[in-house]
Amino acid sequence: MSQIEILLPKMGESVAEATITKWLKKPGDAVAADEPIVEIATDKVDSEVPAPEAGVLSEQLVKEGDVVKVGQPIARIGSAAATTPAPKAPAVAAPAPSTAAAVATNGHAPAATAQAPSGRTEPVSRTGPSGKFYSPLVRNIAQSEGVSMAELESIAGTGGGGRVTKRDILGYLPQRGSSALAAPATKTAPAAAPAPVPAAAPLVPAMGDELIEMDRMRRLIADHMVMSKRTSPHVTSFVEADVTNLVLWREKVKKAFEQREGEKLTFTPVFIMAIVQAIKEMPMVNVQVDGYTIIKKKDINIGMAAALPSGNLIVPVIKNADQLNLVGLARKVNDLANRARAGKLQPDEVAGGTYTVTNVGTFGNVLGTPVINQPQVAIMATGAIRKKPAVIETPQGDLIGIRHQMFLSHSYDHRVVDGALGGRFVRRVADILEDWDLNTPF
Repeated sequence: MSQIEILLPKMGESVAEATITKWLKKPGDAVAADEPIVEIATDKVDSEVPAPEAGVLSEQLVKEGDVVKVGQPIARIGSAAATTPAPKAPAVAAPAPSTAAAVATNGHAPAATAQAPSGRTEPVSRTGPSGKFYSPLVRNIAQSEGVSMAELESIAGTGGGGRVTKRDILGYLPQRGSSALAAPATKTAPAAAPAPVPAAAPLVPAMGDELIEMDRMRRLIADHMVMSKRTSPHVTSFVEADVTNLVLWREKVKKAFEQREGEKLTFTPVFIMAIVQAIKEMPMVNVQVDGYTIIKKKDINIGMAAALPSGNLIVPVIKNADQLNLVGLARKVNDLANRARAGKLQPDEVAGGTYTVTNVGTFGNVLGTPVINQPQVAIMATGAIRKKPAVIETPQGDLIGIRHQMFLSHSYDHRVVDGALGGRFVRRVADILEDWDLNTPF
């Protein structure tokens, strides 16, 4: 049997690379068709790569810890007789990053041929004078943040062979000073250079303090949150909604719903229905930003933040949520939440979101100020539903009554969503929930 190259498979529209976390087979091991041979990790989920055919793993082309591009060879499989490894193939040139991948990094377009008015540097080449390789993701971040090749070369990389990783460059950015390695000022720059940002003083643990190393997912979450705050100017609008009718309706139908559909009826699918309806009426919150271009998304794909047993967070996505009724949304919500907690989500199920909702009420919180899930431009947090005294307006006069109230928090990217749109949107979601008909069928 001839040698077969195993390529890193495509793992979703926005996933361009993965980290090799653990080899499950070593050279000389027999493998069965579809048997996992290596564990990989993306910035979305962990996964495994199976053998396409039965045979013997003859060669590993990458090491644990290496970051590999989609479509790049990672191993070879041959017959039991093929014990001599084939010569190692030269590395496949990394494909140019797609627009979606560029948007996902920092909301900017791929490297342009001319310098943008914002003062970005020229495109960073794939390799530096030292011969060090820079991935497309690192190059995109460097270009959008004005990091020169000289600065890149000065960053101590923690990847294989000293390669600079996404974490390395994101960790470097807050510590940049106006040194000789900084990008030169343009002709239109003011004469006085801004004062360098002082680096944070190193923390010295006190006696008895416990040092806990972040796991891989927590590091990715940390990097993503910092990147989101750096990319989008966040504004948050709040609305308090009277959801008494919705609460009474759910109490009335939840047993019948579970008996008929075999699914529990939570508030989350109802919240998603209201958000989808508001997006249809105000589609400019369902957009992405590419430089100075606004991408108005055709699909309405709702991400739902889910807490994992480890304490980390993941955001599975309900694709084409506008095409599902209440029963379909309930099935999707329950299925994705259950598989998220069990660690069984596929990479494509956490990609492609256009708007996100997070239910902070699950933890007893009344409201929150959520961070935008890039490259989206808005996110809504739903707070805990509580009984509160409220003024009830009637034709006979105002009364004080006990009502079920909740807060909705809407964080949005002020580059493209102004306060009027962001405020109207969350108010519209509240109105839909408040006007819920007690006789709504399911």
